[in-house]
Amino acid sequence: MAYPLTGKAETEQRSISVMGLLLIVIRALGILLSLVLCLPMHYLWRFFRLPSPWPRFFLWLVATNCGATVKTKGDRLKQDVFYVSNHISWFDIPVIAGLTGCTFVAQDGIASWPIIGWLCRINKTIFVSRTDRMQVGGQIDIIREAIEEKYPITVFPEGTTTDGHSLLPFKPSLFQAMAPPPKPTMVQPMLLDYGKVSKEIAWVGEESATDNAKRLFARLGIIPATLYFLEPFDPAHYGDRKAICAEAERRIAVALSASLSGEPVV
Repeated sequence: MAYPLTGKAETEQRSISVMGLLLIVIRALGILLSLVLCLPMHYLWRFFRLPSPWPRFFLWLVATNCGATVKTKGDRLKQDVFYVSNHISWFDIPVIAGLTGCTFVAQDGIASWPIIGWLCRINKTIFVSRTDRMQVGGQIDIIREAIEEKYPITVFPEGTTTDGHSLLPFKPSLFQAMAPPPKPTMVQPMLLDYGKVSKEIAWVGEESATDNAKRLFARLGIIPATLYFLEPFDPAHYGDRKAICAEAERRIAVALSASLSGEPVV
């Protein structure tokens, strides 16, 4: 799950129609029913010490319930991979994890959120502090330990969200886990593109997570999400965390510019 800061753009507040309120209720009930289905099955798999597919299935249901249709382009690495993605909304989480089964690096404050924090832990989220620099070394060790597991990890190095038509400077701190990685691991940059609806669902400005969720739940129509899995690269070929970070940012910026018909990315 992503760090819940927002970008600088202001989100216009819109009233919710009767149809929108009905959609909010229907989708909330759908997510609740999905949880009721998946949670007991998850613990049953855990009881028998089996790898549980249920967190991934639950997140896929959340994305689908909200209208997402997810397509992919490019060849996706499925293990021994460190995904690096741009960040538009909390909705990125069910879209990406529902497809890949990955876990995320998240701000430690989310761990205390009701229900959400608990669901993050079920999905093996790695919690880190973005304010206490004294803990960075220990956090990198935690990430490196997680990399040794078989499930993939996704980071959002912008540290906040954009409208999907721009990028913020990537922060290199978490890339220290890749310099060098604890085992042979590739970095695969990934562009998440919601097309023309990006600005409609983006979580930016001073909008709260609750308001953004209500606005998204009330939206009528599909959310076309495309995940571009870009050419992976070996971090061992780059000198340090800053160089690895810069290369991931460069590749995502090129892909985003291409998706915007060649418009420069700022």
